[in-house]
Amino acid sequence: MDYSLLRAVHILTVYLTLFLFLLRAFWMLRESPRLNARWVRVLPHVNDSALLLAAIAMLVVAGLNPLQQPWLLAKILGLLAYIGLGTVALKRGRTRALRVKALIAALGMFAYIVAVAVTKQVVPGVA
Repeated sequence: MDYSLLRAVHILTVYLTLFLFLLRAFWMLRESPRLNARWVRVLPHVNDSALLLAAIAMLVVAGLNPLQQPWLLAKILGLLAYIGLGTVALKRGRTRALRVKALIAALGMFAYIVAVAVTKQVVPGVA
């Protein structure tokens, strides 16, 4: 498969992931019943699966090993932190204050992951 096509799918799903996360966060903050709609519970997971599959396919096509590329390993660890923070923000946070803090931290982690992807540096902005 063509790397540029995989990259385009990956980037598109990244944008969709952010949009869906922000939408669910907005509804969580407003305590909207829309958060319980079936498509809201399913679509983000379908999109995130496509995102992950595109990422893995890109690694295979490019012949990259995350264990040999520190920036890729940083993205993976950042992704795990983003997932954990996101679940606290959207579901598992016991208080609204905790959910808001987790939401802010998750968005910060998302920004870090994007910065690492763009710069290919574990600490973006440092050469």
